[in-house]
Amino acid sequence: MMFSKRRYQAGVQNIKLLQAQGQTECIQMLSVQPDTKPKGCAGCNRKIKDRYLLKALDKYWHEDCLKCACCDCRLGEVGSTLYTKANLILCRRDYLRLFGVTGNCAACSKLIPAFEMVMRAKDNVYHLDCFACQLCNQRFCVGDKFFLKNNMILCQTDYEEGLMKEGYAPQVR
Repeated sequence: MMFSKRRYQAGVQNIKLLQAQGQTECIQMLSVQPDTKPKGCAGCNRKIKDRYLLKALDKYWHEDCLKCACCDCRLGEVGSTLYTKANLILCRRDYLRLFGVTGNCAACSKLIPAFEMVMRAKDNVYHLDCFACQLCNQRFCVGDKFFLKNNMILCQTDYEEGLMKEGYAPQVR
């Protein structure tokens, strides 16, 4: 069912929906005009008499009814992306927690949740707090040079000291 331009003001907010197949659908928050027949909510099955409604998955929703199936956050407020998989409507964090790929930190070997920000060097993945020189524990800033020697992250000073002692070749990243 399409919205008539005369009856609804579209474009108040657009929210993307990523489905399990990787398709993207735009979810719209629409302003309901007083002279229109109320739509039924897919969440609670009651008529939507509010000023705004959401359209998602070809259904209409109260703003309070379109929620993450795990954490109950209101998806119209959380951000611009909604996910659906296994008949669940999810926020980004819960989608990644349930279906995202996790791995282990190359420095501390502890699990890295799929929703956590990481640093990468070649095939290695690190917690942000673990991405430091593994000899002197110097943390790196954006733009700093680091070196990867035998899967160890090294700052420039420690790398150059090692060059002088051992004569190994640089692998600048």
